[in-house]
Amino acid sequence: MKQSRTMSLLESLTNVAVGYGIAVITQIVVFPLFGLTTTLSENMMMGAIFTVVSIARSFTLRRFFEALRLQDEGSE
Repeated sequence: MKQSRTMSLLESLTNVAVGYGIAVITQIVVFPLFGLTTTLSENMMMGAIFTVVSIARSFTLRRFFEALRLQDEGSE
């Protein structure tokens, strides 16, 4: 069965929210191990930047592989 557009959107939003939370928590735990001190606000901003970069990366790779799929279909 095919996933509805609404469920696809919900899945994507959940994925981004969970990824953001994991990024912030990871920074809070890992940065002090390397002697880096940051505020919660700074961690949240860095998490947001990493999240935007991750979304751009994911979108770019998805479009690249879709282009490969279409190219492969055309050669059959």
